Amino acid sequence: MVLRGDTLKHIFFLAWIAAASVSSSFAHASPPENANPQFLGAVYNLLLSAHRPPTVPGGSHADLRYSEYPQNCLGCHAVQANEMFGSTHYQWLGSAPDMVNGPQVLQGKLTNAVNSYCINIEGNWPVCGSCHAGRGKRPDDPAAGLENIDCLVCHSEEYAAARIRLQDGSLGVENPQDSMVRNIKAPTRANCLKCHATAGGGDGVKRGDLSLAVVTNSDPHFDVHMNTSGSNLACQACHAFVGHRVIGKGSDLRATDDFARGSEIQCVSCHEGKDGVGGHAEAPIGRHVARVACQSCHIPSYAKVATETYRDWRRHHDGSPADGVSGPGHPFTDKEANLVPEYRFWNRLSDNSLLGDDAGRTYDPAKNTYPTSRPLGSNQEGKLFPFKYKIATQPKTVADDRLIALDTFEYLNGSGNVAIAIGKGLQNMGYADTEPYEWIETDTYQMLNHGVAPASEALSCGSCHDNLGRMDLQGELGYGLKGSTATVCTQCHDPESSNDFLKIHDKHVKSKKYDCSWCHTFSRQERGLTMP
Repeated sequence: MVLRGDTLKHIFFLAWIAAASVSSSFAHASPPENANPQFLGAVYNLLLSAHRPPTVPGGSHADLRYSEYPQNCLGCHAVQANEMFGSTHYQWLGSAPDMVNGPQVLQGKLTNAVNSYCINIEGNWPVCGSCHAGRGKRPDDPAAGLENIDCLVCHSEEYAAARIRLQDGSLGVENPQDSMVRNIKAPTRANCLKCHATAGGGDGVKRGDLSLAVVTNSDPHFDVHMNTSGSNLACQACHAFVGHRVIGKGSDLRATDDFARGSEIQCVSCHEGKDGVGGHAEAPIGRHVARVACQSCHIPSYAKVATETYRDWRRHHDGSPADGVSGPGHPFTDKEANLVPEYRFWNRLSDNSLLGDDAGRTYDPAKNTYPTSRPLGSNQEGKLFPFKYKIATQPKTVADDRLIALDTFEYLNGSGNVAIAIGKGLQNMGYADTEPYEWIETDTYQMLNHGVAPASEALSCGSCHDNLGRMDLQGELGYGLKGSTATVCTQCHDPESSNDFLKIHDKHVKSKKYDCSWCHTFSRQERGLTMP
């Protein structure tokens, strides 16, 4: 019997996933390359959930008791516990080679990361740490050993759904059940999104492309990868773990968890050949793939569940002054849905703020903002990616231009008075609580990767080249002519008028094969074009 290549590939994948079900060395391995994504999705989720470790009483976990947790995990899984202990997922801190700001400094949410949401964790471990994969203590607490790792928040849906910050400061559940330590399985979307969809203070608030709706989503138009009526992929189908280290992170995230594999997830791991000139049926698409990321065409909109686009700490969520009169509360926010992304070239390096930075270093006079995260790149370096863009009104010291990490615990759980919260934040940073400050706007760009639409909804040529409202190709993105139309055109002929971009472009590039630099300030050597 002769087996087709695809059949052999799928049989190999079945063998691989079966090995993963019984061997800890395979437990977090990456799937083989070139497998069909629809097939991978179905088999990956079916076999992973069916065969890795037992999900119902009757297996090796059948007699476990919650009262013995976490010792009953550590007794058998000490190797995995040590792996997790050293991971960015647990430490919230790590080396940041993708950052141009302080690449030699350990960076992360635990200490020095600054953003345009809750600014910084300083002073508020009780709230900000409620999504930590631990059992309550900070990972840098000398008293926090392996027993502080919370295995169940990732490996038990029942436990993760009920986990809260308890009165004694620990993280756990009010009504523990033995089923929580017996029904153990690989992380599901429900486990991951319990934290990752609610970052920033609520459902869909922070990332813009993740929300709790993704857990049970059945609509491929909402997300073609994560929907129960289609491929129904688990997060690990892309964010593959090896030794409890994971790949994949946004442009605004600092630490790299797995140096061996890097931080990038490649779409072509499943969609083989789509990054080549002949990977798409339409030739113009093939000419773009070297400079345009898959996400730019395949995520035409984001925030299918409303996401935060503006935050103002001077006011509470209802618009009232944050003066302590009405007590604590969340800051004022604007949320919007079904948004068109902002587009920027990204070379996979970012300039992200750290606590104590001179904010004036990155001040953007064009926007009058102090960036907390900016992707780096240009039309000569990197690919065009889609981003969420968000603004916040935050305090900054007057004398030395430091963004102030106001004490969010005081704001959210204490007096609710922003002046007191700023004073405590200044003290946390080593200033006197009377240090003069002013209100400024920060902004952030966050790469979009989820919420991919079906192929039929991908952007067409005219979506960008005939629609000035989607992206500023000739302005911010650097595709403007190198001179006036009259100057550029008269290099070869008398001035002509036409509003048909594609017609003009095809005539000069496709037919005459003129190099881009004849009309623009850049070249595309990979196209084999020539100067007239």
